[in-house]
Amino acid sequence: MIGAHIRSKYTVTIGIECHVQLKTRTKLFAAVDNDARQAEPNTLVSHICFGLPGALPVLNKEAVRLAVRAAFALGTTPAPFSKFDRKHYFYPDLPKGYQISQYDEPIITGGAIDVPMPDESAKQIRTLHVGITRAHLEEDAGKSTHPAGKDYSLVDLNRAGTPLLEIVSEPDMHSAAEAKAYAHELYLRMKYADVSDCDLYQGHMRFDVNVSVSADPAVLGTRTETKNLNSFRSIEKAVEYEVDRQIGLLEKGQPIVQETRGWDDAKQRTVTQRTKEEAHDYRYMPDPDIPPVVLDDAYVAAVGRVMPLLPPVIRQQLDALRLDPPVIEDVLEQDIANVQCILELCSNDVAAARRAVFWLLESGWLDTVRDAALSAMLDANEISTSAAKTVREAYAGTGEQPRQIAERLGLLQVSDESAIMAIVETVVADNPKAAADVRAGEMKAIGFLVGQVMKASRGKANPAMAQAALKQRLGA
Repeated sequence: MIGAHIRSKYTVTIGIECHVQLKTRTKLFAAVDNDARQAEPNTLVSHICFGLPGALPVLNKEAVRLAVRAAFALGTTPAPFSKFDRKHYFYPDLPKGYQISQYDEPIITGGAIDVPMPDESAKQIRTLHVGITRAHLEEDAGKSTHPAGKDYSLVDLNRAGTPLLEIVSEPDMHSAAEAKAYAHELYLRMKYADVSDCDLYQGHMRFDVNVSVSADPAVLGTRTETKNLNSFRSIEKAVEYEVDRQIGLLEKGQPIVQETRGWDDAKQRTVTQRTKEEAHDYRYMPDPDIPPVVLDDAYVAAVGRVMPLLPPVIRQQLDALRLDPPVIEDVLEQDIANVQCILELCSNDVAAARRAVFWLLESGWLDTVRDAALSAMLDANEISTSAAKTVREAYAGTGEQPRQIAERLGLLQVSDESAIMAIVETVVADNPKAAADVRAGEMKAIGFLVGQVMKASRGKANPAMAQAALKQRLGA
């Protein structure tokens, strides 16, 4: 572990490349099922996936539409003209000997996202602005597995041809925390734009993190790329490790090797995989089998008109609920349908929406209509907070209404002022010393009297109304 004093002498620069698996029904260039999660190896394949001679790829138009949606989520619009290229390299799970990708004319160039960064108190946030260099469409390769103790490898081509959007950031991050926060915001943008299932466990978003350190802030250091990180924690830990490793080498006068590294989660360290290639190593050339993608303004505008609400707008709407920033981020993590329920409540009843936020975070589900009715009962002092929790648990998965449940369970409070005042009169008469103490300014005694009111009402009196009635009666 490098000490803070030594680390402060170096500038850390981080850029992230993220592969987003698009949620199309079929692969990028073949009419084969795109969901390989439950499939046996090499069952979701075709002559195109195997790269057989004469196989002609056909572009999936839904992948293009999702890429356009992603462009809006990245704060930009898609390029009117883009084309596909062949990226040549050898790997056992790449039968063609090249990957169909985009190089010099990708479907997205530019853009930026603002990343909320909580401060140490987590009560305030600052904004990290991360530019987007480009995002391009490409097909995924297959998957190689290496059985332990065997002298062979196995290749599964179910994943070959899966549509990916590779999003390349500017090197605008300078700490592990910033890298983690950017990756998380990118995840939220892709989730709410509905371009991917965003299942990190299944590898629907995979992050390649480029890290360099330099003693001269004006000069970038030699970078390394740690590939295929699929959790926010692994991104943070990989950056922390790589920064310490590189600073340690520089402090010893040793050079940094530009290379591709992997993350060993068990050992919490990065490991060398191969020397880092440059663009010229891939011998890019235009793909002659796939025509360019030309998008007219009308098509782009039509996609833009049906874009769902994205996290920045949702955060603005949730600000009306006076929630702490971490709570808002917790809400964004929930199922989108439940977030929509909160926004619907927010437009009609802020108090109900605020309650719904905490109900959602506590239980993981919402029922817009019945939750609003239950919230109205709370506002009318017809039910206590603890009783509301009981009622809510009772109507989960049933068609019963909150008031019916509260009546059936005897949870409705006495909120009639005259009824409560009648009970107060009896309690004051039965407890003259406590009443005198309250008149004399001993406000601790009022708690005792409220308890007596609750006892006399068999727990059905509204406590706040009981206390207000006692204060009024005793002139406190």
